[in-house]
Amino acid sequence: MKKYDVVALGELLIDFTENGTSEQGNPIFEANPGGAPCNVLAMLNKMEHRTAFIGKVGDDMFGHQLKAAIEEVGIDTVGLHWDKEVHTTLAFVHTAPDGDRDFSFYRNPGADVMLTKDEVDEALLKDCRIFHYGTLSMTHESCREATRYAIALAEQANAILSFDPNLREPLWESLDIAREQVDYGLRHCHILKISDNEIQWFTGEEDYDKGIRLLQEQYQIPLILLSMGREGSRAYQKDVCVKLPAVLRDNTIETTGAGDTFMGACLHAVLESGCESLKDFSEQELTEMLRFANHAASLITTRKGALRVMPSRQEVAKEME
Repeated sequence: MKKYDVVALGELLIDFTENGTSEQGNPIFEANPGGAPCNVLAMLNKMEHRTAFIGKVGDDMFGHQLKAAIEEVGIDTVGLHWDKEVHTTLAFVHTAPDGDRDFSFYRNPGADVMLTKDEVDEALLKDCRIFHYGTLSMTHESCREATRYAIALAEQANAILSFDPNLREPLWESLDIAREQVDYGLRHCHILKISDNEIQWFTGEEDYDKGIRLLQEQYQIPLILLSMGREGSRAYQKDVCVKLPAVLRDNTIETTGAGDTFMGACLHAVLESGCESLKDFSEQELTEMLRFANHAASLITTRKGALRVMPSRQEVAKEME
């Protein structure tokens, strides 16, 4: 019995999301705790799983706000480090009328990219069932080395490795470097969550199924989850492909965190299967996984922010009814 169900490594930052205008007509921004890895962990904590985070924030007001926020939702912060010189990473989120969003990052550098290999807590990686990572911890050399070290430790401990590229083009020196790091992540994962634009960019295939087949052939990834926003989601395992439509809502506010909620819900299904190595899911099990994840993701689009407002198991079940 391992202490943690899921340990994640990566960025922890402040998402400044629009929240109306002032009397002077200026936009008002709300400082929401964010960052894909901890969003995923927050969803898992709502599903009553044990989680821990490895990362770095600035020793400033936002860094302390973030530590308090992830502790509040139940994420273990033993692997969180402080940077005395570099400030916490900030992201300003512009939301379009249809709920889609665009990001402006203040991260040159940000504290999250200053994480070093020596700061990776080995005990966390040796004591988890699933290790979750992305590529935003691979944009700079120091945190790239830390990420690869964590992946190696998780593999040695026979953990299931879960990967979400979460490509943010403005944060890369070049897309060639981004492609190299995505390739590295793909070569080590057992579970991949990839978005529609990412699969097209990486494989060059406009047809999603053809792109996924290329990944299956080249990387032998046991379970691939494709998120397509308003077009729904798909799950691929060996020759089985399950496709479900999205759960669309009239009261959608923004889509920030929807993909992370979806990922957390899918990892919940993996954990609920009770296996220490990834099993072969039946078509019905994959359908139920996607159905639960799609409903959970749709709920988060009706709330501002993500990390603090993840839906509970009961809320998702009620929506599914």
